[in-house]
Amino acid sequence: MKTYKNNLHHFKSLLEALEQMPTIGKKSALKMAYALSVENKFLGLKIAHCIENAINNVKECEICNALSENEICEVCIDSTRDTSQLCMVLHSKDIFTIEETGDYKGIYFVIKNLEEINFVQLKQHLKEKNTQEIIFAFTPTLANDAIMIYIEDKLKDLNLTFSKIAQGVPTGIGLDHVDQLSLSRALTSRIKI
Repeated sequence: MKTYKNNLHHFKSLLEALEQMPTIGKKSALKMAYALSVENKFLGLKIAHCIENAINNVKECEICNALSENEICEVCIDSTRDTSQLCMVLHSKDIFTIEETGDYKGIYFVIKNLEEINFVQLKQHLKEKNTQEIIFAFTPTLANDAIMIYIEDKLKDLNLTFSKIAQGVPTGIGLDHVDQLSLSRALTSRIKI
């Protein structure tokens, strides 16, 4: 029996590129590649154009490291934001998640790389904005706890309040599906009802 061979070099390149995306496996990559190059070519071209525009125009805010298409992001120039609270996140994408809730009205700082934080500049920014509280919005891990302690130590002379987002059992999840660290923190951080 003869093996099916083809010379779809461009299609295979697209498949390989899609497989490199986070959470995209071989089957999903195949579905996406087929949809974009065969079923809906217009959508494929639109996505390609959007990717090119994003690569050429998206940069980091000079103040907080969040994503922006300008030197300063929309949050940093928004005079209605509560500058008394600064939420530290590890990735710019975390800001989108927090902003979707509509509950947080403060400002942000994206850590990116701990070694690259200019603490002199950060302290000056916190003083100028009259920031009173630093909120750490990190995924609960021992490494992230160490980062929080390190940052607290570097900013201790500013007389700030430090807090972190509450952690525990997600809504609608059975206890048998919750990891031990989350369950332990949920019990420790319990609130009175």
